[in-house]
Amino acid sequence: MNHASSRRMTLVELLTGELDREAERSRRALEQVPEGKHDWKPHEKSMIFGYLTTMVATIPSWVVMIVNQDELDIKPAGGPQHRPPRMDTAAEFIGALEESLEQARSALQATTDDHLSTSWRLLAGGKTAMETPRYVAIADALNHWAHHRGQMTVYLRLMGATVPALYGPSADDSRFL
Repeated sequence: MNHASSRRMTLVELLTGELDREAERSRRALEQVPEGKHDWKPHEKSMIFGYLTTMVATIPSWVVMIVNQDELDIKPAGGPQHRPPRMDTAAEFIGALEESLEQARSALQATTDDHLSTSWRLLAGGKTAMETPRYVAIADALNHWAHHRGQMTVYLRLMGATVPALYGPSADDSRFL
C-alpha cells in the first residue's frame, strides 16, 4: 500500500466499524438467552439477568443520545428514571438490538467528525459526573457494552446456558471469531 496516497479514517468510520464488530458479538450472546430467567441473579448484590441483558441489547441507543443531545442526567432531580420495557425472549432482545443498531448507525452517518469532537456531559442529579468529547463518550459506551456482555456470559455459564465464542473460542463454541 502506498502510504502517501492513503486516506485517514474518519471518527465516524472508526466508530461505525467498532459498533458493527461489537454488534455481531452481542447478537451471538443474545441468541443464547434462556426463557424464564428474567429475574435470575447470581448473588443478592448482582443485577437481575433481564436488566443486564436489556443493556446488552440497547447500549447502541446510547450512541444516538451522545450524538443528538448535549448531556444526559442519569438521576434527574424529581424526575423519573428511564425504565426500559421488559423483554423475556432471545427474539425480543435481538429485535431490540437490531433497532438500537439501526438508530446508532443512522446517527453516526448523519454526524461529522467536527461534531463528534464537541463536548458532551453526563450528569447525576444536575452535577457533572463526566465531560468529554462526544467521540470519547461513544468509545466509552462501546467499552461499557463489552463489559456488560462479559457479565452476561458469566450469567449464561452459571445458568447452564451456552457461552458463545466472542473474541475467541469458548468451552461451548469452537469458532475463533
